Amino acid sequence: MNLQVITAPDGTPVWISPALAGRAHDLTAARRHRIIATCIRPAIPVLADKACQGARDLVAVPTRRKPGKDLTTKQKSVNRAHSRLRWPVKRALAHIKTWHILRKARLSPTKLTSTARAILTLETHR
Repeated sequence: MNLQVITAPDGTPVWISPALAGRAHDLTAARRHRIIATCIRPAIPVLADKACQGARDLVAVPTRRKPGKDLTTKQKSVNRAHSRLRWPVKRALAHIKTWHILRKARLSPTKLTSTARAILTLETHR
């Protein structure tokens, strides 16, 4: 299953997308759920992982190393700064993934969407 999550800068989950099949690429899922367009319109900065490399001009993503070449010192420092800003988000995602029901779920995407939204409610109101 593929779930997209939007968090506040402190890592608090704000929104979870409807579930898609696991074969859906992250960038495709983000475009389908209009996450990038929704954040860009009001000029909300978007920090994403390397899976969103194709949306590079709209989203801040780490620089990917080209085969056979090393990153420059500047690229490495930008990637480190990006990681420092994203660690609360990664921590929140890791916490959501600890829910056992998400690990071995064999449900329809509709039921998983309801489950994910319930988890979001429980996580934000504890």
